[in-house]
Amino acid sequence: MKAPSAYAPWLTPLYVGAVQLGAYATARLPAHRRAELLRAHSTNVDNLRAGRWRTLATSAVFVESPLPAPYGLALLAALGTAEAAWGTRRAAGMFAAGHIGASVLVYGGLRAARALSHQAVTPETERAVDVGASYGFYATVGALAVSVPHRGARAAATAGLLALGAGPMLSRRRDFTDAGHLTALVLGMGAGAVFRKRLGRRLRVNAHAA
Repeated sequence: MKAPSAYAPWLTPLYVGAVQLGAYATARLPAHRRAELLRAHSTNVDNLRAGRWRTLATSAVFVESPLPAPYGLALLAALGTAEAAWGTRRAAGMFAAGHIGASVLVYGGLRAARALSHQAVTPETERAVDVGASYGFYATVGALAVSVPHRGARAAATAGLLALGAGPMLSRRRDFTDAGHLTALVLGMGAGAVFRKRLGRRLRVNAHAA
């Protein structure tokens, strides 16, 4: 297995750059055409209920507006760090698992809430635009937090992120994307913990063999 320093991030800048360029191109479309395009690639209830499962992939490359510089830099830093530490395949897998897993779980939650009460989920929510990299971003950050080597720093990072993720859920203005962000964060932490343990066992085995 390569050392972390052997991995040179290349997919991260390519992905973030493509998302940003696509956002600028989309922003030039007429408002109604832009809304139709984003809704067609959203992981909303209408699309997934109709079997448009491709949106689980395409929604990750569309955003509602160009990424603000702080968020774009944070996305580059988080995904780039993960790619450098774990390699392109593992980092992409973590991002995809968070994005798809959170999207599917939110969809299931909305369907269940709708079945229990038609007032709980409005038609507007079912048709909402839900695109972007945030679910994958949250999952990756969660996985990085639980991968911190120092136990105290790892506990602090994990607790801090969980508090930040849960905070919006306490607001009266919360929506389903807040639940999605918290879900993605927890998924990433779970996957990251499993990955850390497996990597630790592999390193111990290699050290023993050496």
